[in-house]
Amino acid sequence: MPTPPPYSLVATDLDGTLLRGDDTVGPRSRDALALARKAGARHLVVTGRPVPGVRALLDELGYRGLAVCGQGTQVYDAGARRTVRAVTLDREAADAALGKIEAQVGRVFAAVDQDGPEGRTLIEPGYRLPHPALPAQRTRDRGGLWAAPVIKVLIRHPDLSDEELAAEARAVVGDLATVTHSGPGTVELQPYGVDKGVGIALAAGELGLDPASAIAFGDMPNDLPMFRRCGYGVAMGNAHPALRAAADEVTLSNEEDGIAVVLERLFG
Repeated sequence: MPTPPPYSLVATDLDGTLLRGDDTVGPRSRDALALARKAGARHLVVTGRPVPGVRALLDELGYRGLAVCGQGTQVYDAGARRTVRAVTLDREAADAALGKIEAQVGRVFAAVDQDGPEGRTLIEPGYRLPHPALPAQRTRDRGGLWAAPVIKVLIRHPDLSDEELAAEARAVVGDLATVTHSGPGTVELQPYGVDKGVGIALAAGELGLDPASAIAFGDMPNDLPMFRRCGYGVAMGNAHPALRAAADEVTLSNEEDGIAVVLERLFG
């Protein structure tokens, strides 16, 4: 009887984790993931990017499995090119949450990721994208952000750090939304109680697997809920200090194929 793999699921974040700075996956990391699949493990992409912002990238990578997108708000089947599950953020609650945050810290600038396979990223005047190359459409005012259902809101403050903004937002939004720090210049509001941990549990259920049998790789605080759900958490060498502190192991950076280092040891 074949020996079962040490982990039945390999969950990888994209930006800062599996992807290098140029949005490519290194050959060594590709080979290591193939090694894990050959041993019987499934690969699961878990990303903060919404489906429209990741679909073409997954196609380029030849990825055909499930992907948790939008900080856990969407489960996307890349092979079938369809969204399996999705949950939206109540727009009145989101607007109220922004009001509470601004009452606490002053003016913030906001953007939204719309729901759906063709959902757009809309940005209000003054909002600056953390990655200028990402496609986005400007609105005339904040009211334009709520034209269609959204999965999450992105906020920026002209003076506060990401950590400070996230802490202040958590202190006032209550059950209106979940606050997530997902990358440099990226603090987000998503449906209350929804995060990457919830998303990976849903995706693992679709695959008939237990999240506790997963090894997870990440780099930012938004990966903390994923680590809590999975059996083993690996922080990249370039990871945020909060994630490094919570990890079972710290590997090399995304630019150094840190994922491959661990997978080769486990599945080689």
